[in-house]
Amino acid sequence: MHLLIAAAGSGKRMGANCNKLLLKVAGRSILEWTLLSVKAANSIDWVGIVGQPSDKEPILSIAKKISLKAHWINGGSSRQESVQLGLAGLPLDAKYVLIHDGARCLVEPHLIDKCSELVQQGFSVVAATPVTDTIKKVSLDGFITSTPKRSELWGAQTPQAFLVDKLKEGHQKGIENNWSVTDDSSLFEKLGWPVKILESPPSNIKVTTPFDLVIASALIATRTEG
Repeated sequence: MHLLIAAAGSGKRMGANCNKLLLKVAGRSILEWTLLSVKAANSIDWVGIVGQPSDKEPILSIAKKISLKAHWINGGSSRQESVQLGLAGLPLDAKYVLIHDGARCLVEPHLIDKCSELVQQGFSVVAATPVTDTIKKVSLDGFITSTPKRSELWGAQTPQAFLVDKLKEGHQKGIENNWSVTDDSSLFEKLGWPVKILESPPSNIKVTTPFDLVIASALIATRTEG
């Protein structure tokens, strides 16, 4: 199974002056924790890291540190463009691909393996967790306009898994229609293609803010103690 890690982000919301994936949490970089989970998954035999050229050396050194063979792919100016470039960098024989955000450093290996299993059964798959808050739609001037049914709401996460040819087609349609999306499943949604939800644990957070670092550190401590 082939897996692409989106690692081309910045540290703007983290208040950092470097790629946030290089920041430390519980003694290791965010990306190192992510790569350790990927390495522990049984289904992954090819890993591509999509990042900015300026981060190539430090990122590949992290992979080398844990003896994970990783293939470098230069990313783009947006996540969407980076995934497009990642798909172009896959081996020609790649049939399925998992896309995972490098900032989701608490992903569990068995979740990766379950995504791999489902995509090989013919499903497009998105790891997601049920929304527990009551969600409000709000107008531009700050007033509530509606309250969607919480039972129908899920927080989309990664990994996301697809047939390579289908995902490439989806991204090409996105280019043709000038669609801007923040995850790959949104392209499938716009095209009316089915995507299956795979429930993931609430711990599969994306480390984006300093508060997330605190949560991630606490969760990692719990795992190592256990």
